[in-house]
Amino acid sequence: MVHSEERDIIFRLKGILEFACQLENPNGAQSQGTISKSFQGLRSKVSSKNIVLTVCNSPILIWPNTGFRSNVESLMEASSCGDILQYIESDDSGSKKSSKKKDKKKSGPTAVNMKLLFEVTEPAGNEAPSLIRVSTQQHCVKMPLPLDCVLSVSTDESLATVCTGLVEALNKQLADMEEVVLRYRKGSSFLVPQPFHFQLPEPAGFTTVIYPAGVPDSQLQAAREDLHRRFKLPSDRPYLRRANAFHFPDAAYKDGYLRNPHIHLNPPNIEDAKLYLVQGVYSYHHYMQDRVDDDGWGCAYRSLQTICSWFQQQGYVETAVPTHTQIQQALVDVGDKEPRFVGSRQWIGSIEVQAVLDQLLGVTSKIMFVSQGSELATKGRELANHFQTEGTPVMIGGGVLAHTILGVAWSENTGQIRFLILDPHYTGGEDLQTITDKGWCGWKGPEFWDQNAYYNLCLPQRPKTI
Repeated sequence: MVHSEERDIIFRLKGILEFACQLENPNGAQSQGTISKSFQGLRSKVSSKNIVLTVCNSPILIWPNTGFRSNVESLMEASSCGDILQYIESDDSGSKKSSKKKDKKKSGPTAVNMKLLFEVTEPAGNEAPSLIRVSTQQHCVKMPLPLDCVLSVSTDESLATVCTGLVEALNKQLADMEEVVLRYRKGSSFLVPQPFHFQLPEPAGFTTVIYPAGVPDSQLQAAREDLHRRFKLPSDRPYLRRANAFHFPDAAYKDGYLRNPHIHLNPPNIEDAKLYLVQGVYSYHHYMQDRVDDDGWGCAYRSLQTICSWFQQQGYVETAVPTHTQIQQALVDVGDKEPRFVGSRQWIGSIEVQAVLDQLLGVTSKIMFVSQGSELATKGRELANHFQTEGTPVMIGGGVLAHTILGVAWSENTGQIRFLILDPHYTGGEDLQTITDKGWCGWKGPEFWDQNAYYNLCLPQRPKTI
């Protein structure tokens, strides 16, 4: 289902339906019709009067297929869907400090989570049970279908419209799941269809795609090519790999790393300047994480980890972010270091970062060299072009320090420039307010750099792939 991304509320409806069918001959011509008939039964179920939608963290129950009915008297068919928000209890798991900072510059729409239920009690009838004897051998197939539908709307949209849209989305998703099940099944062996939501460039907007569980992205190339053509997406970068899936604003990241702390910053005040920023999502890696005491020597390793996290979360690679030991081993494997380098506390620089990205991720990089830090103020055009075309984080090393550049604010007319810096030397916890207020992620002027030290910048290049 496709929706506009310029909306205020995302309604997300989740539930499990059990798919079941009896196949006399799993490889026979009739099996496809039997499977489709079972899916049609599920579509009839979600269109029946027994369907109930419940709003999480609230007392609200809604019967969408009975002319709209709710257990909350004030919520009626013509009510604004934004009225639901007043009944939802907030579930802030983060610290007050961090929450306060996030509220100051909120990003993204509000998410309303809903669950799919069904009434199972009905007035008793006069029907008697019937028994059917089947003499032929049959294959009984059962599997859970993880329904997950989204609808993006403005807060003044009516509740009736939202509920109608969600029921339509359920029917559409079941049809898409049927297509995937039929395409990837082998006899009586079925793959569970899984929904993924993507926020694509306009006009495609918010889109849901069904992929078969257990089939890696590397084997779904043809399916993605079809989708890229359908949505008129560029053919040189991933948009529809599983790692590209939309991260809902109310969902926490399970690995504990902060994502994109720079989005909570205000831009610098430079006349005629334009912002050229990293594209996509990265994790903030810094000193003392992962139970590794690298204070004083691991800054370039952490900057490299941030870059690797970007390639992982944009869907270019499926490998985990490398550890310090894996980074060192990669440098030994390419012949850059001696075996005793593994397990040491020796620094690395931009050239080593380039080598590791190539060895572990298959990513090539350009190296920009400046003989003294004062020259960095003149590199606005080159850096702006990098963030416009490649959009990857940049590692910069000079003297004994390494940093990550996430963007520049640069005026083509005056040449004025500010650098958006992510500092790997931070040793504290994952506190967004401290990190942004204290400048661990922040805008820096040209004076930030050692004016007399030389610097190498590693500019990773996007692989041309979908």
